Amino acid sequence: MKKILTIAACLALGAGSAMAQETFPRNGVYDQRPGLVALTNATIHTDYKTTLNNATLLIRNGKVEAVGANVKVPAGAIVVDAKGKHIYPGFVDMYTSYGLPEVKRAPRNWGSPPQMESTKQGAYSWNQAIRPETNAVELFKADKKQADELRKQGFGTVLAVHRDGIARGTAALVTLADKRENEVIVLDKAAGALSFDKGSSPQDYPSSMMGSVALLRQTYFDAQWNAKNPGREQNISLKAFTDANKFPQIFEADDKLGVLRADKVGDEFKTQYIIKTNGDEYQMLPEVKATKAPLIVSVNYPDAYNVEDPFDARRVSLEDMKHWEMAPANAGILANAGVTFAFTASDLKDKKDFLPNVRKAIKYGLSEEEALKALTATPAKLLNADKLVGSLNEGMLANFIITSDNLFANDNIILENWVQGDRYKITEVPSDYRGIYTLKIGNNTSKKLKIAGTPDKPELSVIGQDTVNGKITYSGNLVTLSFTDSKKSKETIRLSGWLADKNLQGEGQLPDASSVKWSATFSEAMTQQDKKDTAKKAEKVEVGQLIYPFRAYGAAELPKQEAVLIKNATVWTNEKDGKLENADVLLKNGKIAKVGKNLSESGAKVIDGTGKHVTPGIIDEHSHIALNGVNEGSQSVTAEVRMQDVVNSDDINIYRQLAGGVTTSQLLHGSANPIGGQSAIIKLRWGKSPQDLLVDGADGFIKFALGENVKQSNRNNASERFPQSRMGVEQVYVDAFTRAKEYEQAWKNYNKLSKKQQAKTAAPRRDLELDALVEILNDKRFITCHSYVQSEINMLIKVADEMGFKVNTFTHILEGYKVADKMKAHGAGGSTFADWWAYKMEVKDAIPQNAGIMNQLGIVTAINSDDAEMARRLNQEAAKSVKYTGMSEEEALKMVTLNPAKLLHLDDRIGSLKAGKDADVVLWNNHPLSIYAHPEKTFVDGIAYYDAERDAQLQQDMEKERMRLIQKMLTAKAGGAKTQAPTNRKASVMHCEDVEHSEEESYIAY
Repeated sequence: MKKILTIAACLALGAGSAMAQETFPRNGVYDQRPGLVALTNATIHTDYKTTLNNATLLIRNGKVEAVGANVKVPAGAIVVDAKGKHIYPGFVDMYTSYGLPEVKRAPRNWGSPPQMESTKQGAYSWNQAIRPETNAVELFKADKKQADELRKQGFGTVLAVHRDGIARGTAALVTLADKRENEVIVLDKAAGALSFDKGSSPQDYPSSMMGSVALLRQTYFDAQWNAKNPGREQNISLKAFTDANKFPQIFEADDKLGVLRADKVGDEFKTQYIIKTNGDEYQMLPEVKATKAPLIVSVNYPDAYNVEDPFDARRVSLEDMKHWEMAPANAGILANAGVTFAFTASDLKDKKDFLPNVRKAIKYGLSEEEALKALTATPAKLLNADKLVGSLNEGMLANFIITSDNLFANDNIILENWVQGDRYKITEVPSDYRGIYTLKIGNNTSKKLKIAGTPDKPELSVIGQDTVNGKITYSGNLVTLSFTDSKKSKETIRLSGWLADKNLQGEGQLPDASSVKWSATFSEAMTQQDKKDTAKKAEKVEVGQLIYPFRAYGAAELPKQEAVLIKNATVWTNEKDGKLENADVLLKNGKIAKVGKNLSESGAKVIDGTGKHVTPGIIDEHSHIALNGVNEGSQSVTAEVRMQDVVNSDDINIYRQLAGGVTTSQLLHGSANPIGGQSAIIKLRWGKSPQDLLVDGADGFIKFALGENVKQSNRNNASERFPQSRMGVEQVYVDAFTRAKEYEQAWKNYNKLSKKQQAKTAAPRRDLELDALVEILNDKRFITCHSYVQSEINMLIKVADEMGFKVNTFTHILEGYKVADKMKAHGAGGSTFADWWAYKMEVKDAIPQNAGIMNQLGIVTAINSDDAEMARRLNQEAAKSVKYTGMSEEEALKMVTLNPAKLLHLDDRIGSLKAGKDADVVLWNNHPLSIYAHPEKTFVDGIAYYDAERDAQLQQDMEKERMRLIQKMLTAKAGGAKTQAPTNRKASVMHCEDVEHSEEESYIAY
């Protein structure tokens, strides 16, 4: 070690740069030495799978000239003996903000008008979240402090990404050498960068995740159109977006669902993103693997929670507890599944945690080879820079680290980091001073010192009549020791000195203030027991089981589809047979196979339904559960946004509503604007991915809205976007459909042209907003309209008749009893509340007989929830019409089963018990309209996603799992691990009325 440091200290180790500043003037004496250095006798890891013993690394002018066991050292080379040391390629981090200005979000002034368009001067995008013209290389400024911090962790090359906006422009690959900017840039445009975060843009749009998805999709279409029609619009942003697509595309995702969301956009535009993740992707491993996306993986692990107070412990969700335990296993799980990934330090508050956390990933199952690959070869290859960095082959940049031992050994130290052939000393700590020493204080030689732990974190024990623990610190060759004379003593002996070979010596002060000389003579290395203890520390740890979904009421195995025969129950068919007593229902292959009496089926699971009731699954026509955001209310018309883009399959309300017999829900946009977003119709397949929840082949729906919400009388702001009156709402509809008709006609005219004519004619610009409205005009997308007041309902019917479209469903429709005749004439259905009223002026005329009156007049009428809690008892909401209007029980049940199925155009598949329909079935313990009824089993596609018996077992298992994790956290805290305070988790309980902010309630699911 001393030989290396002594020789290296004599070197002018500016070994030359691969990116020289040849165009700069030479002032003064110019150093023209070739920077020729040979590091000999080292263990050299040229790449993640190749190790050369007793080898030589020859570098010249900042590049690798030769590497191998038989390299001839040329005359004039400075020779550095690296015997006993390891040399590895410098790490590559492909997701940093190194050298770039901080991104500051624009503050929202709630008293000011919304900003609808860009204020950026120039021929740029209309939206300031789209900024592909940004080139990080033009903003880049080398930063010695940041570079030093990253070099200490082994990095030599990083990708500088300007993390601002949805389309972020290009990122630059740079080294961490302390040189001018033009000398450290490896690739000025190495990758394109994207996200769903609008960053510093002060514009209102997008104000939601679904808006971000829509804006990105529209930008792709606009860029394609602009490229094909260069003379139509000069747009710097769109041209830059097209140019940036030539490079590897890195997409920053917030979480595991964001990974799937981003990949879906990439698939649509035939782009395979490299996705920067948040460290929870193991929780949806099959889906993440299916994306085939390379990942940039964070090693930012959560701290344990402080759960000493049992009441505080209840505030920590099972999901958070399990993630604390399993997060370090993420990389190993991905590697074992064959997922390509690179590591990043980008999310760490303290970069010093990076290498320890990578070592922790190895402890949790990642192989050392895969770890080194993720640090070097993989990021280099993904950036098309593997001929420059990521390994140590001839002609590559001389970026490497010198370590005291195997890189991933607990006691290893990074001694030096060489970047572009320049040496940067990382630590002065000796490679290994652990062992047993004979301690002499003055003339007293009755004690021994034991130095254990790791060289950078040594542990001191003083062995005498008593064995006491002390403190030891190194600083270069200087050392300080402090300890008590015995366990009972409170007086501290303090010694200060230096290291000489493996011996220590110096002066100190005793508790009586007298000075004394001391020495510690090395006598033996670590004992066999010490080595065993170290080996124990390095053992792999056991982690808990993955559950699906990864939260309360998740399970290691999802329930499976099986043949089920329910016998001797009261069966509510909703068909012409009506209600059957002592009847049977056979579920097979996900369908209702038979309904009747005395049925039998070989191999079927038989359930005794005596005294119980079987109904079709409840269908909620108006729901906002399982969504990451409800409103994109920044514009009057946002028909381009899609609820399917923000489905949250982990929402606990899915499971809760299964426990209430719900099997299908229409997830609607909110009521912030006249024309909102496109609906998502899901089945409550608990534990499946967002895509798997969607009902295949379902018709498309869209949310419209009328009233106070869209004209914004329920906002506190004095000045908001158009419209501000009910008259304005009407004009929005007329204008939107006028534009849609013109858009449709433009496409018809273009499509009529011959191919030769089309080649000479610019195609219309693809507009996602108008695409959805054209679908409405052509009966390919159907309207569910938020409505209260009679006059506005009449208005929309009139506009629809004039513009040539139909309103499929008026939802809420609390004045439906006033306009039922007009609704029937128009062909609209109604989806309403049983007895909600008096919560705002628009509902002052609501009556509980509303649903019954509409139903009696022949309108397809449903009862919906618009509320996560109410959806758990929609059977009781349906029963209220029996009380208020004398409606028959069977007709009442249809309002939450068959009728909403009709409104959703799914009555050929769900809503009644008929052979051939989907096996969405509920087994109730009591009359289904009774307040005492609750489901014993809720089947979706013949799978019992809710089972009361299994639910009871799940609750017991979860409590045991919580207790196991709590004990593990307590042990971790006792061992010195960092902890964090429990925090309340916020769950969005969305309603139509949640225009600006979602209503929130605190809850923990146990």
